[in-house]
Amino acid sequence: MSGLFITLEGGDGVGKSTQAALLTEWLQSEGRTVVRTREPGGTDAGVEIREIVLHHRGDIAPRAEALLYAADRAHHVATLVRPALERGDVVVQDRYIDSSVAYQGAGRVLGGDEVRDLSLWATEGLLPDLTILLDLDETTARARLDTSRTRYDRLEAERSEFHARVRAAFLELAAAEPERFLVVDASRPVDEIAADIRQRLAGRV
Repeated sequence: MSGLFITLEGGDGVGKSTQAALLTEWLQSEGRTVVRTREPGGTDAGVEIREIVLHHRGDIAPRAEALLYAADRAHHVATLVRPALERGDVVVQDRYIDSSVAYQGAGRVLGGDEVRDLSLWATEGLLPDLTILLDLDETTARARLDTSRTRYDRLEAERSEFHARVRAAFLELAAAEPERFLVVDASRPVDEIAADIRQRLAGRV
């Protein structure tokens, strides 16, 4: 593949959408064609899956939740991400496999290895070239959501212990693959974070 696959990860409220927008703008200014997308919900089918996993009234069994995310990911990669990379585009994506490992593997206590293996099978082993982890204390991140949301989705509404497990899992993933991850302190000013990301990508775009 001649394209570049960049994912943004982190807990809810850390600023992924903001950084994805700034990164997309910079990449386009460098002459690259950018496909900006998200999981779940990056395709028409994914929008329907997103509504189920995030806004369904009533319980969803944890394993069913993990399978729904994997189903969205399989379709998303096959129909949008992989074709874009083969064209030579840059894909900037909000959430990917690492989110499932953190949220379903650690948050739902399903086991990170099992959830990762499921997603790798669904995507035929596709991993990002760079994963940007926006790290922020879960209490601070939740306070940000309080000022910007009128309702919480099913994962945002979980207890603080759940979000603490998620954050710890993200940091463990980053420590295990430092060559793929860029960990940034999401409490810093937006422009400083964007500059760090651009510096990491210098020479690759």
